[in-house]
Amino acid sequence: MPAMRSLTVLHRTIAECTRCPRLTAYRRDVAAAKVKRFREWDYWGRPVSGFGDPRARLYVIGLAPAAHGGNRTGRVFTGDRSGDWLYEALFRFRFANQAESAYRGDGLRLTDCYVAAAVRCAPPENKPTKEEFETCRPYVIEELRVLTRLTVVVALGKVAFDEYLKASGAMGHVVGTPAPKFGHGAVWSMPWGVTLLGSFHPSQRNTFTGTLTRPMFHRVFRRARQLLDNSR
Repeated sequence: MPAMRSLTVLHRTIAECTRCPRLTAYRRDVAAAKVKRFREWDYWGRPVSGFGDPRARLYVIGLAPAAHGGNRTGRVFTGDRSGDWLYEALFRFRFANQAESAYRGDGLRLTDCYVAAAVRCAPPENKPTKEEFETCRPYVIEELRVLTRLTVVVALGKVAFDEYLKASGAMGHVVGTPAPKFGHGAVWSMPWGVTLLGSFHPSQRNTFTGTLTRPMFHRVFRRARQLLDNSR
């Protein structure tokens, strides 16, 4: 399977990346210091690659690994509350074989779905810089090139939405003017054959305040499932 071989090489390249000094120092410091509730964990402490089915038609892009989530477990959206929301939704709409994502090797498998982030290292205060986004963007571009069957993209948050459009533009796709605008539940049919869906990020700030509710989140992934089922 050429896609699997290419993704395997990409995963290895991402895991060894040290191109952003600030992010490299931060993720290593967090992994060394840990937090009390995860004191017994051997933190991953490296960049976190994407995860999922190499034949995926659905691409889910978030912001960055959480300091004590993906940076701890070594898998994107794994071991934090955002991941609890995401994988529950993916399971509900038949993209995952289980609703829980606790650690690498927990048996989770994705079908027709690939999950990634715009930035691959946990950033201080969850805020990558402009330069860090630009440095990581080639990894998003390479994933989009390797995952040749993609027809639906779900962007979790405005930043991820904009980063997907920037990566697409860098690939030579004409985004158009004005560019699509982010909104929860927004649906954009892109000229290169992808339907782009916007969703609020399932961060604690959004879920605890009710800015994002489970039914709101489910509607986005229900739409993704409908689009894919109708395209068979």
